[in-house]
Amino acid sequence: MRFVLRILKALALLLVLLVITAAGWLSLRPPELLRVGDGYAAKIVCSNVFIAGRGAEDVLHDDVQAPGNPLLRLVRVSVDRDNDRVTARFMGLFAPSYALYRGAFGCTSVPDGNFEAAANAAPFDLPAKMQANDALWPEGEGIDNPADGKVASLLADAGVAGPAMRAIVVVRNGRIAAEAYGPGFSAKTPLIGWSMTKTVNAAVLGRLMLGGKISFDDDNLLAQWKNDARARIKVSDLLGMESGLAFNEDYGDVADVTRMLFLDPDMVSLPANAPMEAAPGQRFRYSSGTAVLLSRIWMDRVGNAQAAFSYPHDALFSPLGMTSAVFELDARGTFAGSSYLYATAHDWARFGQFLLQDGVWNGQRLLPEGFVGAMRTPTAASNGRYTQGQAWLAPGGPSAAFGLPEDTFWLTGHDGQSVAIVPSANLVVVRLGLTPSRLDYQPQVLLKAILAALPQPGGPQQQAGSQRQTQPQP
Repeated sequence: MRFVLRILKALALLLVLLVITAAGWLSLRPPELLRVGDGYAAKIVCSNVFIAGRGAEDVLHDDVQAPGNPLLRLVRVSVDRDNDRVTARFMGLFAPSYALYRGAFGCTSVPDGNFEAAANAAPFDLPAKMQANDALWPEGEGIDNPADGKVASLLADAGVAGPAMRAIVVVRNGRIAAEAYGPGFSAKTPLIGWSMTKTVNAAVLGRLMLGGKISFDDDNLLAQWKNDARARIKVSDLLGMESGLAFNEDYGDVADVTRMLFLDPDMVSLPANAPMEAAPGQRFRYSSGTAVLLSRIWMDRVGNAQAAFSYPHDALFSPLGMTSAVFELDARGTFAGSSYLYATAHDWARFGQFLLQDGVWNGQRLLPEGFVGAMRTPTAASNGRYTQGQAWLAPGGPSAAFGLPEDTFWLTGHDGQSVAIVPSANLVVVRLGLTPSRLDYQPQVLLKAILAALPQPGGPQQQAGSQRQTQPQP
């Protein structure tokens, strides 16, 4: 009996030692996967609490834990409203990561815990936002007619709208024809676009092109590329995701993209130091790092830091009336042009309508002639899937395969975000949600159903809608 007790005591002691060793290891050298998970949780909770006004525990459960890696279910978060910070820890103890709210610039990951540097990286305040008004959309938030009954019934069909839909807005002939929202969400809720941000970031760059400060053919884009092959990379190569730079966009593990977003306070560093794996223009590689590089490049071309920080607001959001738009920065002051734009569904629809109108708004050309055309022109290296302007032609397959008009092009983002633009039908469809790719939802199903339900061109309802239209068309 004594022998058995000794064995049990030895095993208990061994177990205690293992627990202490594991705790010490997790405290001193936590695996990158845990740091990424905590960084993701802190950032998502921070943005949704401070920008969208949602509850921290709801966001942690619904946005972070439910659709993600099972390890995320062990993450705990705390919100420090006095200091505008969110902290996430694995099991409430290990691998702490942080996010900081910086007012009009939203939240940023602060993986190094250097809050002073993160605060000082965005020292300027944006101009006061315009307030939404009751004028008819897109001039305001008003809707001038009851929703189209057929379309409204489609949006209520979960099989068409898709799992965990949060917002759908259908714009026909320049006016909102129907909209729907998931439980807890409304037309006033800012929602993340994820990679739809890339297309908005490209449009910001396009505004600079109109002023002659940058062009598609510019090369020698970063000082550190001056003396090597990367100096030959052009703006057009970056816009088309054909830079030739190596970048791992695999979200299933710790990869370049997750390191950039959640482990590095300076998001520019990783893609700017990436090696060449192909000559510019020869290989398509979807890369969030490319979009961050474009942010850094256009910010450097604006002229001064304060003007660069306010440029998206002054040049794009304010003219379009996107009163809810929050374009977030990294911890060192570069716009996260790959991923982090929050806006209401109405404002995402404004941006889609802006592209449908060929970059013209209220009679004023805001994008150069041909810029939206580049967004609709496929690149050869992508086999016709991606375009020359950070947009998609065939995100889930060619339009013809889904029975959609050939001129359809798309903004798409992680977890089921999409804006479909169909110039021939004078149609924009925004769909936002929390729909992981493993669910195999395709927004083409929604778009096809809406097209089938809408009045055909030339019908009386179509003509009436055209008469009400206030925005110029391409």
